Amino acid sequence: MSDAGYDHAAVERRWQEAWDEADVYRTPDDVDDPTYVLGMYPYPSGKLHMGHVRNYTITDAYARYRRLRGDEVLHPMGWDAFGLPAENAAKERDTNPRDWTFDCIETMRDQMESMGFGYDWNREIATCTPEYYQWNQWLFTRFHEEGLVERRDAEVNWCPECETVLADEQVEGEAELCWRCDTPVEQRELDQWFLRITEYADELLEDIDDLEGWPNSVRQMQRNWIGRQHGTELEFDIDGYGSIEAFTTRVDTIYGATFFALAPDHPISEKLAEESEEIHQFVHHEADPEGDEPNGVETDLTATNPVTGEEIPVYVADFVLSDVGTGALMAVPGHDERDHAFATKMGEEIVPVIAPEPDDWDGETVPDAPDVSEEAYTEDGVLVNSGEYSGLESETARERLTAEIDSAEEATQYQLRDWGISRQRYWGTPIPVVHCDDCGPVMVPEEDLPVELPEFINTTGNPLDAAEEWKQTTCPDCGVDATRETDTMDTFVDSSWYFLRYVSPDLEDAPFDLERANDWMPVDQYVGGIEHAVMHLLYSRFFTKVLADNEGLEHREPFTNLLAQGMVQLEGEKMSKSKGNVVSPQRIVEEYGADTARLFMMQAAQPERDFDWSEEGVRSTYAFLNRLKEMVDTATEGEADGDDDAIASYVANEIDATVAIASEKYDDLTFNRALREAQDLTRTLRQYADYTEPHAETYERGLSVVVRLLAPVAPHLAEELYAELGHDEFVVDADWPTAEVDRDRVRKRRQLVENTREDVRQIVDVAGIEDPERIDVVVAPDWKYDALELAIESNADNLIGELMQQSHIREQGDAAADYGQDLQAEREALSTTLDPDEEYDALESAAWLIEREFEAPVHVVRADAVDESVLTNAEPGRPAIEIDD
Repeated sequence: MSDAGYDHAAVERRWQEAWDEADVYRTPDDVDDPTYVLGMYPYPSGKLHMGHVRNYTITDAYARYRRLRGDEVLHPMGWDAFGLPAENAAKERDTNPRDWTFDCIETMRDQMESMGFGYDWNREIATCTPEYYQWNQWLFTRFHEEGLVERRDAEVNWCPECETVLADEQVEGEAELCWRCDTPVEQRELDQWFLRITEYADELLEDIDDLEGWPNSVRQMQRNWIGRQHGTELEFDIDGYGSIEAFTTRVDTIYGATFFALAPDHPISEKLAEESEEIHQFVHHEADPEGDEPNGVETDLTATNPVTGEEIPVYVADFVLSDVGTGALMAVPGHDERDHAFATKMGEEIVPVIAPEPDDWDGETVPDAPDVSEEAYTEDGVLVNSGEYSGLESETARERLTAEIDSAEEATQYQLRDWGISRQRYWGTPIPVVHCDDCGPVMVPEEDLPVELPEFINTTGNPLDAAEEWKQTTCPDCGVDATRETDTMDTFVDSSWYFLRYVSPDLEDAPFDLERANDWMPVDQYVGGIEHAVMHLLYSRFFTKVLADNEGLEHREPFTNLLAQGMVQLEGEKMSKSKGNVVSPQRIVEEYGADTARLFMMQAAQPERDFDWSEEGVRSTYAFLNRLKEMVDTATEGEADGDDDAIASYVANEIDATVAIASEKYDDLTFNRALREAQDLTRTLRQYADYTEPHAETYERGLSVVVRLLAPVAPHLAEELYAELGHDEFVVDADWPTAEVDRDRVRKRRQLVENTREDVRQIVDVAGIEDPERIDVVVAPDWKYDALELAIESNADNLIGELMQQSHIREQGDAAADYGQDLQAEREALSTTLDPDEEYDALESAAWLIEREFEAPVHVVRADAVDESVLTNAEPGRPAIEIDD
């Protein structure tokens, strides 16, 4: 090993070649039920970034851990290979998206291999290949047969820069920008293909409660996106337009409706815009649904409240959305914050009709109305100023009003809209439809799939529109001349089922092997970014449910456990090329090695948390790996065999404790804490070897444990060291270390030792002792342990009195009274400790750590061997310390 450190490049190259030659990561097809570990597959942009490295190190570490625990593991990788960026890049470089994409895939695959990721590359998929996207087309046809595909004219989100339609989820922020290029999104009317995800809205919502292995934040984001609301639909009459339906979740507030509001794109609003310049200006230029405050324009119309008969003014307002509810609503400013802000701005009346339920309410009298002039009261309560309904509780009033208003009926509304999948671009799955003047849209027969993409034409707009020869075809039904659909599918279709293709990637007659999918699915552990919490995960759940209903899939959810990993930041900001704060993974691998990069990122923070990249942290990690290499080198070179004594016993206990705790942390995916255990054990082993001639069997077992605990995260060096320790098998195929320990006892032993060491440090520091001559550690007398146990178990108000009922405690006199007072004062914070013998043994075995630190002999003393004056400060879990200088 050179002064600069071990030759990480040679080590990593050697073991990557050995793994490849042995095909160690291949998952056989005949496995019954492998542990399925999956990271969200990447878009092939050409270079890995640190976010990729972190994501795939998480899945790789967990997959390796499960292998070491004896599981058969499925850990595949593929490429989300369609998409507009490749098309734009091809246009800019006058090439074609296919060549560009596969060049990027080759580069990224090489980088992944250099990181040592243990993928089964035999299962690699790329969604831009006909072998894959023919099954997108097949699934589209099957969805159509089941009534889950619809073509209709719709207002869509249009990106003028990308020249394509965007799903609602692809429009970002208050400024409504394209998720790809940050261009402001426009609205257009186009014929579009939709997948009817709303047919599954209720199941998608209700099954969220069963996703116990998902983060609560992701589950709530999905609930919010589906946005189910139970309420009431009822009609308000508007002069000249008849009955207009409104939706409300708070029909109990109807007596407080002081104006009526329409969405800017409501049919009445559009009609009024043709007649009024002021309304036209607002509807087409001023309305801003994402604005900081509600805005609108008054019309000359009035609406009739169906309960009171009162005529209330009608507004066109930008806080009313056409795709939420009915695009029309009754506004109750006394009990809705948004309505209150608008009414205040427009000078409309604010009437309280709900009062908080008084604490002493008798259920009959009508409470006083609240003051809502400054702020709306938005909770349920008791109706006031509501005619015959005054005095009713909100829930009761909602039921009665819905039943008694002639036009009212119960209704459920959703924010979720059907999924528009049409994209006006080339680099995507062609939608398998032929347009015939006589037959209309006709599905391409299954035997004619795939409909393959033609050669790329570098043109403005949609290149498929320019592919005249490809477009011209015949109708599958009647045989006359027809044209192909030139829209391609949203790339989220590709990722909505790709996890199923991995189970049988080469299958030629179906998208996936059903029997194998039923055995291997769902994915046990899925890892990816929080940015996919709505789009990808919701669509994947939808596809899985449809396949369960129609294709025999036995699972209705695709992912059992989900981890949304945090970002890698630099100085508190997300790494990005535009900010110039990108750290190249390739540079780190070349300078420090893949193991260093992997270990640093995994130990820096819990996987779901953001963390700051630190060059100092990278160097420190590299130094740790070098020290471990030196320790193994030294251990395998020596022949001495130290004593199997109390020190060896302490180290053996620490080895067992480390195995138990680290295993639990790996199970929970809290890798940083598992790695901290491995590093602490490494430090203990190094201190052991520095202090005395270590017992060879104990020491080498400790090193073997450290190597296996680090193997999921630093696999190359782990292989090197495992071989150096005399093992013939790959560490990736080794047995995970095991230990049967009492976790609570381990915690208490460790806390006892650390508290004792800290107490010695404090005494030495406060007393200014430079060279201690002797350190005595005195274990508390047995009666104090009994008193503590009794104090923890007792519910008596007079704890001291209860303690004094025990004769062996009462015999201690003032010492018992003083200790009893201490216990009484700290009663809420008391916790159990080791018993006296266990405490003595723990301190005796760890005394060498104190001797090593302070270079003074340490004596652990039982209570019966010292004067009573010394025992005053000795308590269970906190021995007395006597230091001679």
